[in-house]
Amino acid sequence: MALYRTLLLATDFSEASDCAVLHALELARLSGARLHVLHVITELTDKRRRRLPAEVMEVFAREVEVHAIEDMKHFCQRHLAAASAEGIDVTTDVVIGRSEEEILRQAKDQTVDLIILGTAGRTGIEKVLVGSTAERVIRAAEVPVLTVRV
Repeated sequence: MALYRTLLLATDFSEASDCAVLHALELARLSGARLHVLHVITELTDKRRRRLPAEVMEVFAREVEVHAIEDMKHFCQRHLAAASAEGIDVTTDVVIGRSEEEILRQAKDQTVDLIILGTAGRTGIEKVLVGSTAERVIRAAEVPVLTVRV
């Protein structure tokens, strides 16, 4: 029985994600696992929403979603084009929400055996101010999490 049947790669299209996808593909190859690639569009906070008219917010949200879908297509072309030829089953999803919540929800919904995340390895004040999606996912995940540092 394979150790991994379904892998979840969460990507923000960064250099860290470019590194993480290499590990995800190798694990999928070795285990015969399905690879689910997820990008989360960060929701604007209520505080930011109140500053803009609703019509502007709607147009902005649509533009962000269109760009995210295009970014996912480019990411797949760059990194995953050969995967299906190698027999790797790849699915993708672009959702709107809080990154860690959506990653954890997808992990549960997709019956994921391993979550894979790229991380830039922030430290000090930058980590305090920005936070770490990877850290929050690691703390809350019910399955193992592999972080790939740039």
